[in-house]
Amino acid sequence: MTGSATGTPGQIVWKSALVPGGEHPVPVRILRPAAGHRGWLVWAHGGSWRSGSAEGWHRACADLAVQAACTVVSVDYRLSPEHRHPAALQDVLAVLDWAQERAEEEGLPPVAVGGDSAGGTLAALAALVRRDRGQPLSAQVLAYPPLDPECRAPSYTRYLDNFPTRESLVSAWEDFRGSDGGRGYPSTPFEVEDLGALAPAILSVGALDPVADDVRDFARRLRAAGNEVVFQEFPQMLHAAFLLPQGQLRQWLGAALRLRLLASGPSRSGSGSSSSSSSAS
Repeated sequence: MTGSATGTPGQIVWKSALVPGGEHPVPVRILRPAAGHRGWLVWAHGGSWRSGSAEGWHRACADLAVQAACTVVSVDYRLSPEHRHPAALQDVLAVLDWAQERAEEEGLPPVAVGGDSAGGTLAALAALVRRDRGQPLSAQVLAYPPLDPECRAPSYTRYLDNFPTRESLVSAWEDFRGSDGGRGYPSTPFEVEDLGALAPAILSVGALDPVADDVRDFARRLRAAGNEVVFQEFPQMLHAAFLLPQGQLRQWLGAALRLRLLASGPSRSGSGSSSSSSSAS
């Protein structure tokens, strides 16, 4: 089955698959531009770590794949509170390992990681883990990630009526982290002292988003640690803009990643399509 986020049939070919994981197979949707691709991007959806799915993010991820000219692997990671941190992170890491093998087989640049909202937090954590393991990434693509479990920045009270509220985010953090905080894994990059030698960061946030101050601060911290950072703040934009039909933020993310992949290596032609589930080896 072919699909398209823009209304032009045949722009995207996709399939569902199961990627081998440490404790269980991880369900994913693999979305590839029919015209070919320049790399692989593993995407973690938003939803406060408690909701969301690859199916619910299908249209947005399909459009991102077209904009970035890359294959997007959208991860159905385990959700809290049934599965506390680091379960979701471990799922994303398993899919990154799998996608990296595919990229190497095709002679493409290292895999990139990305996510929106809660998924952006997971992507930033995955970038830290892969740095510590000596595993390269082409980029970390982060759309308005929550970063402070206590939500202390002024923007949380400056925009009291804007989604997500401070109270809802604090509750989501509590469900995500649990009592032990993550069994050896950081639950936010703000817990990590050394932010150096990380993958190039592509960061975006809306100016009216309650997490805006923390995202700006993270961009500053990454730059201060010597990392390459491309940051865009969108005036009059709220949270969850990655999912909007007009896709201004999504288009910017895709264009920024496309430029990075374009400078990194050759492209590969598209492949066939499927809507059935399969096992990925």
